[in-house]
Amino acid sequence: MTGILGKKLGMTQIFDETGKIFPVTVVEAGPCCVVQIKTRQNDGYEAVKVGFVEVKKEKKLSKPLAGIFKKVGTKPYKMLKEFPMGDLKVGDLLTVERFSKGDIVAVTGVTKGKGFQGVIKRHHYAGGPASHGSMFYRAPGSIGASSFPSRVWKNKGLPGHMGSEQVTVRNLRVVEVKAEQNLLLILGAVPGSPGSYLEIRKEN
Repeated sequence: MTGILGKKLGMTQIFDETGKIFPVTVVEAGPCCVVQIKTRQNDGYEAVKVGFVEVKKEKKLSKPLAGIFKKVGTKPYKMLKEFPMGDLKVGDLLTVERFSKGDIVAVTGVTKGKGFQGVIKRHHYAGGPASHGSMFYRAPGSIGASSFPSRVWKNKGLPGHMGSEQVTVRNLRVVEVKAEQNLLLILGAVPGSPGSYLEIRKEN
């Protein structure tokens, strides 16, 4: 198995042997339970579906999800993800012990939501002069071409909803593994706010 699910707890800083300081993200990773084995015969591909964060009240599950857990005979989980096939069986637990110091990982999460934003914050427009009554300070300005094509080009940067997007940050390094606390310390920042769920995959 090359991955695990976790929850972002926040950021802190640590020191190495020489006294150099490093900013790290603290992630509570696992334990994750294997809830389903996908096979080429039944599903057309091979994968392992794992669950993270046990659901306290089963009545909150949708009927399709409840049926999956009832069929495989495992506890219901809030977060489900599939990983490439490993030597596992239903009911096995994945822990942070599968990671070690120095591993290079890719972390996927949902970024913080920023709401409706203008073009300066959303697309880094320069804006106009802020003095002498220019009346053109944070506006997007002209957005269309002339008589041809008489329309706005596709993918034009305009005001709109910002954030709340799935983002993957690659080439992050694991600087410490605390197996007894189910914690991974990852160098640098990862997507999402504290308390959001993450998908961590090994890259090497």
